[in-house]
Amino acid sequence: MANKIATYICTGCGIGEALNTEALTNVAAKEYKLEIVRTHPFLCGAEGVALIKEDIQTAGVDGVVIAGCSPRVNTDVFNFGDEVLVERVNLREQCIWCHPANDEDTQMLAEDQLRMGIVKVKGMSVPTPYQPEEEVSRTVLVVGGGLAGITAALEVAKAGRKAVIVEKNDALGGWVAQLYKQVSVRPPYTELEDPEIRERIKEAEANPNIKVYKGAQIEKISGQPGLFDAYITQKSGGTATERVGAIILATGAVSYDASKLEHLGFGRSANVITTDGLEEMAKRGKIIRPSDGKEVQSAAFVLCAGSRDPEHLPYCSATCCIDSLKQALYIKRQNPNAAVYVFFKDLRAPGFHEYLYQQAQKEGVIFFRSDNTRIEENGKGLVIHAKDVLVNDNIVAEGLDLVVLATGMVPTAALGEMLVAGAEEEEGKKEGEGFFSPKPDIYFESNILNLEYRQGKELPSLKYGFPDSHFICFPYETRRTGIYAAGTVRAPMDIPTTIRDATGAALKAIQCIELTAKGMAVHPRVWDSSYASFRMEQCTQCKRCTVECPFGAINEDEKANPLYNPTRCRRCATCMGACPQRIISFQNYSVVIIGDMVKAIEVPEEDEEKPRIVVIVCENDAYPALDMVGMNRINLSPWIRIIPLRCLGSMNLVWIADALAKGIDGVLLLGCKHGDDYQCHFVKGSELCTYRLSKIKETLDRLALESDRVRIEQVQISDYNLVPEIIKEFAARIEEVGPNPYKGF
Repeated sequence: MANKIATYICTGCGIGEALNTEALTNVAAKEYKLEIVRTHPFLCGAEGVALIKEDIQTAGVDGVVIAGCSPRVNTDVFNFGDEVLVERVNLREQCIWCHPANDEDTQMLAEDQLRMGIVKVKGMSVPTPYQPEEEVSRTVLVVGGGLAGITAALEVAKAGRKAVIVEKNDALGGWVAQLYKQVSVRPPYTELEDPEIRERIKEAEANPNIKVYKGAQIEKISGQPGLFDAYITQKSGGTATERVGAIILATGAVSYDASKLEHLGFGRSANVITTDGLEEMAKRGKIIRPSDGKEVQSAAFVLCAGSRDPEHLPYCSATCCIDSLKQALYIKRQNPNAAVYVFFKDLRAPGFHEYLYQQAQKEGVIFFRSDNTRIEENGKGLVIHAKDVLVNDNIVAEGLDLVVLATGMVPTAALGEMLVAGAEEEEGKKEGEGFFSPKPDIYFESNILNLEYRQGKELPSLKYGFPDSHFICFPYETRRTGIYAAGTVRAPMDIPTTIRDATGAALKAIQCIELTAKGMAVHPRVWDSSYASFRMEQCTQCKRCTVECPFGAINEDEKANPLYNPTRCRRCATCMGACPQRIISFQNYSVVIIGDMVKAIEVPEEDEEKPRIVVIVCENDAYPALDMVGMNRINLSPWIRIIPLRCLGSMNLVWIADALAKGIDGVLLLGCKHGDDYQCHFVKGSELCTYRLSKIKETLDRLALESDRVRIEQVQISDYNLVPEIIKEFAARIEEVGPNPYKGF
């Protein structure tokens, strides 16, 4: 807790002209008895910063309240070291820029926001970074020795760290090592060249900073970032143990099972093969008709074989088109007179691959954009029936020696049985027990990482089994802190993209280790050195925190007591919002702190006809959206008082009780969008908050309060133009409902 708090009010950017700064000074000096309260016309300038630093150095100030611009700007300017608490009160973007100047309501808003900032600092303590007793390991474990895994290990080694590769096969290289040729990644991008993976393998095996386990698998992984212990079983016998700081999952993908594509002739004709089969054939030396060994004179490639199909793979596998273009050139260059056709739904040749597409056209490959493809066999060979969607006519290609199906890719992380995290919890238990998440984590029993996590042995999946965490803002970040996915296990991609992807994952892994060593969180609160504390004497073993944590940071003992792993924690405080006993808090963020902010709001008497609405917002999207409202000078309701949260997942229902008991007329929550294409920076915080609020209607009815007084809305940062209308509609509903009957008590 700060020993001495000082308040600094900036009068620049029009604040001094729009507000009565003397009245603001009185709030700090008289209401809260602060000794040091100063105003300055340019607080973020050198002179203003020097003023604050002087008070810190000479007057012993260790708590600073800065009332001025948004906390999203000038963060470096107002950084006074780890020992000084700083709270920013937004008087510019969310006050004078979206409310009329020199207005009574605008002044009341500014004073309330200042009150909340002061009480917040009063309740905060300087975070003490978590420092594990054991030394943090700087080694990175790479699971998978294909292109992505080898590239990631090489990048780690280039950065001066050590890497450990675990590959289940007896040789490195994975799928790329099985190729006959790869598409050139250099100008003119029209040639086919030997796979460069061979040179990467030699480099990795010769690098002293890279240890390679071949013919090995992960038996189990325990611990947390900086302190992971990986137990590795080897075909040769024995188990090795490696202490690592971060993990890169790079186990790749496998081709979709073509036996499920009988309508395309696979399994019914030996001359219907997959791209993998053609690659093997080309590598052996000659492309032939499998049924009789004759050289291929005519061939067709059927793209999206099972891909972009709700009955098989709903997604595009990104590289199938390029693989088919490459293989069409195999046949044309073996026999320039061969007839080669490509049947496609949409041909995707992004970037420099366009040159390969043009080269295939130059060499005589014929393309049909088609649909409803069906393959049969008669005495003259294979027959393709399709509909040319460009000319709206039926196509029949007869006498084909070979048909090649471009099957999509399935991530190896999705190969096992699909499981639901927490499914072992019995449903129907009394409130406070059992399963609470509205949408439990889905993961596959793929037997790759074998994590010792309460929430499952493997990585939770997004759509289609790819173990990503936040594909919009944080690629590579899985929902297990310190574990990063790279390559085709994360998303379908081609060779150049895989190389870039693996490099990114390597840098993320190194960043995680360095932040962990400093006691800081990884994205999105990368600067945060706070971590959760648990008052275990009041714990009821309800399991809410262990089940609802989006990142698996909390395990359990045999009595269901939470076992917190601080370096797994992303500091979203979802556990704090989940806990009905309110035993979880952070040094600078707690149920009590936010509750005190709510209680600090001045609530006018009913006859003044000035309702009050607390707007509780996510700091990641809703808060910057409100800033953008101000930047665009769009007016907001004067009734609102804004409180940012780390994530709406940290929303504790007691704050609603605090607000309504205070006489506040309504509570509006603005959280990130959620769903299949979710945006929540902490995965499911907004969704969990929505679920919790669905349970509050009964409580409000019991208190004779309308449930309409509490509402949650989903917004993203680009929705800033919609936010004023959302607030306006809610304010109108509050006006219809009428004043809070607890006002004045």
